[in-house]
Amino acid sequence: MDDVILEAQHLKKVFISGKKSMTAVDDVSFELRQGECLGIVGESGSGKSTIVKMITHLQSITEGNVILKGKDITNVKGKELREVYKDIQMVFQMPMESFDPRRTLGDGIGESLRNMGLSRKETRERVEKLLERCGLDKEYADRYPHQVSGGQCQRAAIARALAVEPSVLICDEATSALDVTVQKQILKLLMELKQKENFSFLLICHDLALVQAFCDRVLVLYHGETVESGTPDEIINHPKMDYTKKLIDSVL
Repeated sequence: MDDVILEAQHLKKVFISGKKSMTAVDDVSFELRQGECLGIVGESGSGKSTIVKMITHLQSITEGNVILKGKDITNVKGKELREVYKDIQMVFQMPMESFDPRRTLGDGIGESLRNMGLSRKETRERVEKLLERCGLDKEYADRYPHQVSGGQCQRAAIARALAVEPSVLICDEATSALDVTVQKQILKLLMELKQKENFSFLLICHDLALVQAFCDRVLVLYHGETVESGTPDEIINHPKMDYTKKLIDSVL
């Protein structure tokens, strides 16, 4: 289909240490369409974050391919990889750790814009608009990470991810370090971005209740393999595997 924006084809990751090898991801394939949210769920160690790291080139791919907007990006490097990062951005689990503590939030958000050649004045204007788009007052540009709450820092991290106007936003457990009330606020912000701006999301998560609220489709991973896929309602109301039933029982 021509609205497929990101495709993983038979991804495999084998870690080798001395004479031992461990397969973290084994033959995982999926498609992400324009404006869609795909949830990848599973317990710790199921391979969720490894898949994201392979897609974003933070880890090498043992086997398989990653296709972005019809182009194979499996082995891109240098300038080509920088182009990929304009299309794919990540929001991490620990927002405080993703910002340099010695620099203001505005500096962190504006870095990619300055790298694209925008003037200091243009960058500042764009940063203020991005903050406001993510529900923060523009004066937050002058605050340091330690001067804001976890939820405010995560909003700033989302603003930073949006700065380059990506096509795909990957949220790797992006709400799990926040308390329940703040989780709901961040989720509401992400939902608004999805509805108003047609973003495509890859949501890495272990919380099926969260997935049910936000995702269009779900992939359930177990020991690096896909054991189920479908809509959240199909997975939650008619799970096929005992493993999925246990995941559901643990949160619902």
